Amino acid sequence: MLSGLRLASAFLGVLALGFCSEALAVRKPSPVTLPFARRFNSTGATKILEHDQARAKALKARALAKPGQLSRRIIDNDPVTNQAVDYVATVGFGTPPSEFTLLIDTGSSNTFVGVTKPFEATSTTVNTGQLMEVIFGSGFVIGEEFLDTVTLGPGVAIQNQSFAVAIESSGFDGLDGLIGIGPVDLTCGTLFPNTSACVPTVTDNAFAQGLIDAHEVGISFAPTTSLETTNGELTFGGIDTSKFTGPLNFVPITTTAPASEFVGIDQSVTYGAAGTTVLATTAGITDTGTTLLLLASDALATYQELTGAVLDENVGLLSLTPEQFGNLESLFFNIGGNTLEFTPNAQAWPRALNEAIGGDANSVFLIVGDLGSDSGEGFDFVDGMTFLERFYYVFDSGNNQVGFATTEFTNAETN
Repeated sequence: MLSGLRLASAFLGVLALGFCSEALAVRKPSPVTLPFARRFNSTGATKILEHDQARAKALKARALAKPGQLSRRIIDNDPVTNQAVDYVATVGFGTPPSEFTLLIDTGSSNTFVGVTKPFEATSTTVNTGQLMEVIFGSGFVIGEEFLDTVTLGPGVAIQNQSFAVAIESSGFDGLDGLIGIGPVDLTCGTLFPNTSACVPTVTDNAFAQGLIDAHEVGISFAPTTSLETTNGELTFGGIDTSKFTGPLNFVPITTTAPASEFVGIDQSVTYGAAGTTVLATTAGITDTGTTLLLLASDALATYQELTGAVLDENVGLLSLTPEQFGNLESLFFNIGGNTLEFTPNAQAWPRALNEAIGGDANSVFLIVGDLGSDSGEGFDFVDGMTFLERFYYVFDSGNNQVGFATTEFTNAETN
């Protein structure tokens, strides 16, 4: 009889385990997709290159500055310019959530709101009594730190997420704030008076709270010829295999400073079938907060010589004649032993958007621009959104690596 009871108990235990396993399988976190849009900021700078160069300079200065000596020095010496092209997502704050339009930024890791739309405390809002001060490259913010529920999408309501409500800010006209998805180390030293603290990012907390099952963000944006379009997706907690073709190749975050402070990689760049070196293997960053593809000044000079491009003073971008554009060859990016081809069409600013940047409708402008400093500084390129639009891009913060894959838009002829 006892043996029978044991067997029955064991059988029930197996059934229970089966039901538990099935329940766990149902509850298993899955990646969450957050749509994002590109839009032109009518209050932004006409010359996109000037903004991107100012951002790169500020990011480098930020990486080299000591905590507590950050924003005042940079702001006083190099005033920031407003965003000209924004890549933005809608994120909810509080309970119930109020929606804010936020710049997506891998070049920073703090999050803030309240620049345009006021933030109103809810039943879940906690004032920490700290101040947050951050240089974002594209601007700065000083604000009060709060903890609250931050909603990225259905089923992803992050509890006790840190963010700032802006008291003073610059460079963010037309935006409610920013969501930082870069390395968590960028948050260290941004709180006052507790300057020794670091602040978990939205990705960190979503993963720690079991809302996503991978400590990574996948980014997909298709190149378009529209002024404003919701044509991108952030995938928190995994990758979307439908967004890329071929293998997804990962490389470690570079160890070369100051690019190592950001989502930095090592790469070399060559031009054309002859494989002429434009930029020897060096460190730089991938950055959703930068619009253009920026190369060190000496590399840009080589690119100009090879292509015959000249600077258009009206828009601040390099330009080609139609004949020169017809002869333009691909750039090749060697990243971790894998080569990504950046086609002639990828190098051209969409002509349908020429007038939006103050240019002649029939001109050919290039999205390859001057970083503003020569190579050898450990921050020798910025692969901005016009580069990333042609590839699927993953920041795997859990494993300190970056992934790239080709997409159906890698060879698209959008121009």
